[in-house]
Amino acid sequence: MKPVAVTAKTFEAEVLKSEIPVLVDFWADWCGPCKTIAPIVETLAGSYEGKLKVAKVDIGKELTIGKRYEIRSIPTLLLFKKGKVVSQIVGSVPKAKIEGAIKAALEV
Repeated sequence: MKPVAVTAKTFEAEVLKSEIPVLVDFWADWCGPCKTIAPIVETLAGSYEGKLKVAKVDIGKELTIGKRYEIRSIPTLLLFKKGKVVSQIVGSVPKAKIEGAIKAALEV
């Protein structure tokens, strides 16, 4: 399953009210490190299909969401569970680090 693009209009329904945990990738077209982790995020979306939703927020277009969650550096990954941020990863990191955060959120 591909990550779903989320906007200010769909954020609440797609992320905050989701029945399953949601990994939100805050990114931008001009961001090199964002492009580096994009394939990892897509792979994880497929690996955890049905257990985890993966969403992408274009920080250049969705400034209100970025401000709300104080996104100061991209890529930033926020992991939401029951509408609350349970984990935050900033920067281009190895797949294992992202997967560790996902597994921790799924276990709790």
